[in-house]
Amino acid sequence: MSQRTFADLISIMARLRAPDGCPWDKEQTHESILSCLTEEAYEFVDAVEKKDLSNMKEELGDLLLQVVFHAQMASEYGAFDVQAVIEGICDKLVRRHPHVFGEGRLENADQVQTQWDELKKSEKSPTTDLGALGEMPRHLPALLKALKMQKRASKTGFDWPDWKGSSAKIAEELSEVEAEAEANDAEGVAREIGDLLFATVNLGRFFNVDPERALAASNARFISRFQTMEKLAAEKGTMLKGMALPEMDALWENAKALEKTE
Repeated sequence: MSQRTFADLISIMARLRAPDGCPWDKEQTHESILSCLTEEAYEFVDAVEKKDLSNMKEELGDLLLQVVFHAQMASEYGAFDVQAVIEGICDKLVRRHPHVFGEGRLENADQVQTQWDELKKSEKSPTTDLGALGEMPRHLPALLKALKMQKRASKTGFDWPDWKGSSAKIAEELSEVEAEAEANDAEGVAREIGDLLFATVNLGRFFNVDPERALAASNARFISRFQTMEKLAAEKGTMLKGMALPEMDALWENAKALEKTE
């Protein structure tokens, strides 16, 4: 069989959307398949974290399909096609890398990032001044949005000199959560927990911690340990439900110990 090409993928997608194509594919819109794009992106992240090269290849294919799918739909109502998408990103890469494709050279990644931000800002409409924080994707996960905002604010000098200031801020926010809880103010608790999470993201920033990945790793550890607790309880002929908290704490510590030996 001949080797498949990118042109084959475009042709297959067009065939699926043709009048005599697939009923499901023909019914889809940008909105109806939007969740597929984010789902496939997260599945690729999962494959990377597992260092599963075979699955990475498959998930990249799924992501590429989403790009071609959206471009095909746009071409059907005359907005743009996949060629326009390719030309657009190629032009952007060349434009924002003048140190590679033009004159002048940059010495490190920080200089490249600064130049990228400046060029990106210069491309925006002069009538649209969103300040140092700039435009934020509305559907970006809240933890990542917090990190992005903090990084941009830091470039103006609005930042702690080191992680200790951020750590102290966490202690302050926690005390404010406790004060609202003592006052039995549910709205106040929610507001202060938001501030506590924001401060926690800021502390992680000083150590280049991605808050989404850090929380995902904690979630995975909790699942693993909790399931181990259930198994340990079953081995004793009992269940977690109805068990006294000190007993569950002991099982939790056992689960953590077993995790370290694996």
